[in-house]
Amino acid sequence: MKCLFIVTGRGLGGDAMTALNAMKALEKKGVECEIALDASAHGTLFEKHGYNWHKISVPHAGGHSATKLSAIKGASKLLVATFKARSLIKKLKVDFVVGVLGGGAIVASLGGKVARKLTFSLISTPLDSKVCPKFNQCYILPELNMFRWDELPKNTSKAFYPLAENMGDGVEAKALEKLKEYPNFDENKKTIVFSSGSSIFKGMIDAINIVADKTDEYNLVLVGLPLKEEYGELIDENKIIYVGYIDWINHLFKFADLTVLTDDGVSLEEAFTNGKPIVALARIKWGRYQNMAGVFKGAMIESSVEDVCESIDEAFKNYDSMQEKALVYGKQCMAAADDLADDILKRVK
Repeated sequence: MKCLFIVTGRGLGGDAMTALNAMKALEKKGVECEIALDASAHGTLFEKHGYNWHKISVPHAGGHSATKLSAIKGASKLLVATFKARSLIKKLKVDFVVGVLGGGAIVASLGGKVARKLTFSLISTPLDSKVCPKFNQCYILPELNMFRWDELPKNTSKAFYPLAENMGDGVEAKALEKLKEYPNFDENKKTIVFSSGSSIFKGMIDAINIVADKTDEYNLVLVGLPLKEEYGELIDENKIIYVGYIDWINHLFKFADLTVLTDDGVSLEEAFTNGKPIVALARIKWGRYQNMAGVFKGAMIESSVEDVCESIDEAFKNYDSMQEKALVYGKQCMAAADDLADDILKRVK
C-alpha cells in the first residue's frame, strides 16, 4: 500500500515533524510513504531522515494568522496547486493521500478529490477546518476550538499530534552532559526550558528576560532559532543558556523541572510525554489565543508574558498535582501516532 503526504511549510518545523511522525507510524504497518512540499521549501527535516521529496505548489495563506487578503492570494494559486497535486498522485499511483495542516491539508483535499483517491487531512487552522471536511475525513488537532466540542461535524474526529517513538524516552543524564558545556549552568538550580518551537518569537525572549532580570534562582534555557535576525540581539547569554535548534529536546524536557511554552503545537505534547508541567504563554504567535488549558486541564497554567514570573511560582506551588496530570496526558499523546495510523488504515480497508 502506498500513500502520499502533502505537507505545508518549509519542511523543517512543526508541520514537517507532524508529517514525519505520522509517516513513520504508517510505515510500521507496511505502508510506503512519499512526500510532497512546496517547490520553495527546504525539506531539511525529511532529508535528514533519509527521505527524498517531490516539488509541487502548496500555497500558504497564513495559517492561524491568515487575513482575508492572504486567504484570497492563497486561493488564487490553489487551482494550479490542485492540478499539480493531482498529477503527482496519478504519477505515483498511490492508494491514499494525507494532507498535513493549512495549505497542505487543503491541497491534498482538492488534489485527492480530482484524482479520485481517498484522502485524509490533519487540520488545525480556521481555513483548513472550513474547507477540508467538505471533501474528506479530517483529524482535528488540539488548537482548533472544535477539539473541545462534544459533538463534531461530519467527516471530523479528534486527534493529538503524532509524536516520535522516542519522545517519551528522554534521558536526564544526556541533557545534563550537554548543559554542562555552558558556563552559566548550575547543577544546584532548578531548570526551566523556554521554547516557542523551532522559531523563537519575540514574546518568548521578552518572557525569559523578565524572569532573568527578576531572579537568578533558575537555569533558564532558551530553545530555537530567532524568527527574525534582530531578535538574536535581545538574548543575553550571560543570564540565559541559549542552546539554539537542538535534536535532544526529549532529553532536555526530561531533565527540566518546568517548561514555559507557547499555547500551541507539538511541543506541549512533547513536554507532557516527559512528565513536565507547562506554563503556556498566550498570544505570542500573531496574537492568537488557543485555550490549550481547556484541553490539557490541570497540567498547564496559562499566562501572559507580563505575568510569567507569577505563573512560574504558581506552577511550582502546585507541581505534584500538575505533574500527575502531565503524565496522564503524556501517555495519551504517545499513543496518538499509532491511533491515527490505525484509524486511517481502517478507513482505507
